Amino acid sequence: MDTRQWMSILLCLATALMLFVSFLSYLKRQHPMARTMIAMMLAASCYALGYEFEIMSGSLTGVKLSYKLEYLGIPFVSAFWLLLVFQFTGFAASYRKRLAVGLFLIPMATFLLHLTNDWHHLIYKEFVPNADGTVPLYNTIKGPWYSVHAVYNYTILIFGILLFLPMYLRAVPIVRKQIVILVVGAAGPILFNVAYMFNKEIDFTPLGFAFSGLMYAWGIFRFRLLRLTPLAYAKMFDTIRDGVILLDYENQIVSRNGAAVEVYPELARMRDPSIPARDVLSASPELLKRLEEPIYRDARFPLERVADDRTRHFICSITHIYDTGTTPIGKMIMLSDVTELKENEERLREKSQQLTQLNAFKDKLFTVMAHDIRDPIALLVSLTELLEAEPSEPDSTKNEVLPEIKRQVRGTYHLVDNLLDWYRSQNGQIAFRPLDWNLQQVVRQAMALAGARAAMKSITLTEHVDEKITVYADKEMLDLIFRNLLANAIKHTGIGGRIEVSVVAGGDRVTVSVSDNGSGIDEETAKLLRHDELYFKEPGFASGEDGGEMRFGLVLTREFLRMHGGSLWFESEPGLGTKFYFTLKGSASRGGTAIGDRLAVQTNESHAG
Repeated sequence: MDTRQWMSILLCLATALMLFVSFLSYLKRQHPMARTMIAMMLAASCYALGYEFEIMSGSLTGVKLSYKLEYLGIPFVSAFWLLLVFQFTGFAASYRKRLAVGLFLIPMATFLLHLTNDWHHLIYKEFVPNADGTVPLYNTIKGPWYSVHAVYNYTILIFGILLFLPMYLRAVPIVRKQIVILVVGAAGPILFNVAYMFNKEIDFTPLGFAFSGLMYAWGIFRFRLLRLTPLAYAKMFDTIRDGVILLDYENQIVSRNGAAVEVYPELARMRDPSIPARDVLSASPELLKRLEEPIYRDARFPLERVADDRTRHFICSITHIYDTGTTPIGKMIMLSDVTELKENEERLREKSQQLTQLNAFKDKLFTVMAHDIRDPIALLVSLTELLEAEPSEPDSTKNEVLPEIKRQVRGTYHLVDNLLDWYRSQNGQIAFRPLDWNLQQVVRQAMALAGARAAMKSITLTEHVDEKITVYADKEMLDLIFRNLLANAIKHTGIGGRIEVSVVAGGDRVTVSVSDNGSGIDEETAKLLRHDELYFKEPGFASGEDGGEMRFGLVLTREFLRMHGGSLWFESEPGLGTKFYFTLKGSASRGGTAIGDRLAVQTNESHAG
């Protein structure tokens, strides 16, 4: 196999490799760097393919046609590479389009001059046949513009490498590897071209581009060359809302983002690639102390900074950075601003103190109500009863007014009494002391207390309670439950009506019902009763009377039953009456002993006085 054949094979392989890199770049064409890589590799493949045709050509015409194909790529490869460097480093981002136009002026001029070289011979003065008849078939005598083009190519290659140097010093490891790939890929064609300039025989520069393609393909597969540029890394680093400071293993600050500069303005004056942390973070001795600890241990602690007469609060995290092994190569400080959370916490604390004071005032207010309002109303109730007991003339106005006054005063007294009981239950001031009680005696006592009011409306009160049934309940709460249910039934039962209290025992539960044949509950009020509200302001039942007692009486009854582990519900038909049910723990066969595993106690008898 002669020189032409093996060189043709190598150039075919080089062209295929560069086209493969173009294909890989095309798959990531959304990235500007990938599009530039496509153009650069296509230009280099035109150079290699044209050189292959030149080697295989047997005439001057064929050689010149091959040169036409080569110069589709020769003038532009270096320019595309420098544009790639600009995109990679973020250089001149604001006016890059204008810079790119200027960058391609000389390559475009070189391309056009080559097309018209036979007229002016500025690129090649003459094609001289090779006396040995080997590769190349013709040697060229270069014109003046060829030197301009060569100087331009070497200048932009050196400029691109110089742009990489400062970035390499401050870049993270993955980016450093990408930089090395790009520089080594560019160095291959340079070295091969320098060799050609010295021997003036075979130009291996296209093979140098094959080496570049190999390096770039490796970079794409191994080091994510076209996935995320360092500029994107830098933007991501700078857009992090938390302050980030990177230190090397000697506690030298090597990088920081904008948020960190806001916390430590001293970092804005950082000009050297690295600066000792002690020179910048001296205002935070606790942070320095943790940084200088000999033990490699991550830390998280609160940190305060005073800026513009405002104390800013941070959560400071120190994380050690390791290489592929277990050797630490640096530290990362992350500063999370929690100032707003701290200020909100302080405001909440102040609000909490205010609420505590308001609650204390409310407690005092209800104490005043308990002593200074309920007692005078109770006295008014007694006075109205005394006045009612005194004889009066049959047609006296007193006979009409006094009962109404008595009704209003008594209703107000019950409302205030229920309100205070409800408040004490909500505030945890009512002691819950359940014992075993004979339910028949409790019911009879409640009916005796309600008897006088029922007698005024000629209402019959009856009970159907087995004398053996006992319930486990708090006596005061149980009395209030019956008092409210009976009072409510009397209020909404007409003259000559009937109220019954019945009890059914089943298992360890006792179900009590209080039924009347009164006006019943209208649909609107029934909805209010079924809601779990603290109180309601609507009128009571269908009678249209004011539901003052209803507002707290039944709500308080339901609350007390919940404390006993029971529940309250009702059935009602307007005009036919209402039946309230509630459940308590109890039994019909205890024989005076306590429920469950409690100690045996004697059932308490409750007598109506």
